[in-house]
Amino acid sequence: MLVTRFAPSPTGWLHLGHAFAALFAADEARRSGGRFLLRMEDIDSTRSKPEYEAAIYEDLHWLGLQWEEPVRKQSDHFADYRTALKKLESLDVLYPCFCTRREIQDEIARAGQAPHGPEGPVYPGTCKKLGRNETETRIAEGRDYALRLDLTKAMVLAGCNLHWEDLSHGKFIADPSALGDVVLARKDTPTSYHLAVVVDDAAQGITLVTRGEDLLPATHLHRVLQQLLGLPVPIWKHHRLITDETGKRLAKRDDARSLRTLRELGWTPERVRDELGKLPS
Repeated sequence: MLVTRFAPSPTGWLHLGHAFAALFAADEARRSGGRFLLRMEDIDSTRSKPEYEAAIYEDLHWLGLQWEEPVRKQSDHFADYRTALKKLESLDVLYPCFCTRREIQDEIARAGQAPHGPEGPVYPGTCKKLGRNETETRIAEGRDYALRLDLTKAMVLAGCNLHWEDLSHGKFIADPSALGDVVLARKDTPTSYHLAVVVDDAAQGITLVTRGEDLLPATHLHRVLQQLLGLPVPIWKHHRLITDETGKRLAKRDDARSLRTLRELGWTPERVRDELGKLPS
């Protein structure tokens, strides 16, 4: 059975782009007689707010959407992410990174240039060069650190012919090199988006991941993590993004296009669908 999901972060008000993503996933499930699930991606404890979570439920109900209960909340499943991290640590594909953002910027500036990926400049691998003794000393001193994926080692273990399929764009061979050694966890938070999303999708039995085209490059990395962790592999369908009149992707700070504001202005769910256009099949 086809199982889809909508996975917003309760860090602001939903806007038309979120409405499109939610309706897209729900419609995919409805057409196939499948299941539509909801997930709260609330690992950012400083920005996630109860009022935003409550507003998400209100907005989605207003759109006419229904989902299965209970809703999976990432903040309730840190143990799952720790288990995944231990698996990756056992494979020796993680390393501590003590660099601050400023130090990374300075290192890139000294090098004169750095490859740019979809998430910005690619990390230059500074801390990967540290010896074991230096790493252990810094940790013992209480230094803040992140855990990065050693992509070179990861690709050797995962293999060079990992395939994944997108229903909108065809078949791909996984190549996450544009992302570099991404952060998978931090000292006090046992996960990041990249790790949590693959663990969550597997835990919820998601068989079709629908999301915006901006996340297509990240799927290369997610396929590698699934292989390393022995997780099931879904199919993906990356859809178009909803943009403003200048072509810029909508953001949560754009309150003028938030669903709560549009509802206050008299919009109906039918008008939202009309504004978004016919959902692709």
